[in-house]
Amino acid sequence: MAEVFAGLDWASRLHAVCVIDEHGLVRKQWEVSHDADGLRELVRALRALSVCRIAIERPSGLLVDTLVDAGFEVVPIHPNAVKASRPRYRSHGGKSDASDAYLLADLLRTDGHRFKPLAAQSDEIRALRALVRGRDDLVGTRVQLANQLRALLESYWAGAAEVFADVDSPIALAFIQRYPTPEAASRLGPKRMAAFCAQHAYCGRRSAEELLQRLRHAPAVAMGELEMDAKGELACCLARTLDKLVNQIRLLSSRVEHHVAGSDDGRILMSFPRAGRICAAQILAELGSVRERFDSDDHLAAEAGVAPVTYASGKHKSVAFRWAWNHRLRFALTTLADNSRHASAWAAAVYAKARARGCDHPHAIRILSRAWLRIIWRAWTNRKPYDPAQHGGLQSMLKAAGG
Repeated sequence: MAEVFAGLDWASRLHAVCVIDEHGLVRKQWEVSHDADGLRELVRALRALSVCRIAIERPSGLLVDTLVDAGFEVVPIHPNAVKASRPRYRSHGGKSDASDAYLLADLLRTDGHRFKPLAAQSDEIRALRALVRGRDDLVGTRVQLANQLRALLESYWAGAAEVFADVDSPIALAFIQRYPTPEAASRLGPKRMAAFCAQHAYCGRRSAEELLQRLRHAPAVAMGELEMDAKGELACCLARTLDKLVNQIRLLSSRVEHHVAGSDDGRILMSFPRAGRICAAQILAELGSVRERFDSDDHLAAEAGVAPVTYASGKHKSVAFRWAWNHRLRFALTTLADNSRHASAWAAAVYAKARARGCDHPHAIRILSRAWLRIIWRAWTNRKPYDPAQHGGLQSMLKAAGG
């Protein structure tokens, strides 16, 4: 039986689908809605056309999970590859969902051997990925709201933004809700400040007098009473929203930490210097449980964006920053690398050598991330925790220092 190929151009409400035969002729082209009925109809139609392999740009999401669970071989093709291939099919530069669906199907037909199909991840990994990505998104929202609150406070009462180290810390949010304006805090003295700190379990090293000094010495802003009250009310709204958000992030973090600590792969990643549970969970959520997904540590480094791209033509050769990568994985790996240099002499030496060569901090951290990734790859594929005694680079450095 002749093989057929499908391409699916993902959208938020309607997905364009194209099925072609082995000669590139269109067998069927249609659209499906992004709802339960539409996805069921998509699976039924693909099976009726004897489709086994489907090309798609997006490597994750409900649609991809539906297709993988239905037994189809889903082949993700990076949007950059799709964009670069468009001139093969048309010279006018136009684009439509239907034409992209055909392009994906035809790329699968002609170059399918170049692309690796998605492997179904375990339910444990899918659950962890949902928790980690959801938490990370909430952390991004918290940062955005905290910046908004700080900017608002600096516009009418800079002291409230400076009295505690972090404007989104629980005690700072409680302070803003209790004292939203300078007038509300006008009768605040050392005793009341000390009582407030005790009530909210303040663990900082500053005394009540020092906190009050920071509050009073901040620059004052001349402002009408009505505008001051309006901004104070807005600050209270933001503080209450942040307070609930911070608490939910704390609960999610606790669940993520419990999840990764109970996982064999999680314990492998937690064994690296100062990896921590959250960082290990972020790495594991993107690595997954399918070892065959990556051919080598070089493949993984490219996916993580910690390996540069080399351009060579004739006598010209240049190395450039990699723009296409898994942003979440890179963030987690660079976080681990940055933390590790404070606990590992080998990591500190790799970082110091990179800085000595003229690399700035982000570049040096990427170099250290690439070095760690070789070790992470070996530990992950061998299913063994990191052992400093088996780390050749570290042991060589220790011998040189001792000898």
